[in-house]
Amino acid sequence: MSRRLAVATTVAALLAGCSGDMNDLEQYAAEVKGRKSRAIDPIPQPKPYEPFSYAPGDRRDPFLAVLQSREDLSGAAGAIRPDTNRPKEPLEEFSLDALRMVGTIVQKGHAYALLKAPDGVVHRVSIGDHMGQNFGKVTDISETEITLTEIIPDGLGGWMQRPATIALAQP
Repeated sequence: MSRRLAVATTVAALLAGCSGDMNDLEQYAAEVKGRKSRAIDPIPQPKPYEPFSYAPGDRRDPFLAVLQSREDLSGAAGAIRPDTNRPKEPLEEFSLDALRMVGTIVQKGHAYALLKAPDGVVHRVSIGDHMGQNFGKVTDISETEITLTEIIPDGLGGWMQRPATIALAQP
């Protein structure tokens, strides 16, 4: 019985605390509602499109350099392209920034690098393995870094090679 009385007394005290004087809040709300509103500036109208007609005259053709570069791609530089038919390796789903080199191992004269992926799995990588999202291929492994070559779009419809490295992570 005394428990019920204690609970009832506590509930009554809490309810009494919630019914405080709210005159100051009501006055502030009335003051805000009574303020005069100011006009909002209209949205500026966009300028109408004015077409431009290019008359080259004696000036050079601005598209000539791009076309020459594409013609150059048909030669040896155009031979660079990723092998999209080979099966993807596990580390190709991660960007190079997300991979951490945590060490190296040498077994029977072959160097292997240990890479920790964002999912927490440590992978063993050797020369010739692929990693990263830009068709990266491992070309060298040292005690302090992994060197690889990525194949990236050149912006002209072709591909180009770019060197990249992953350094040993500091503990």
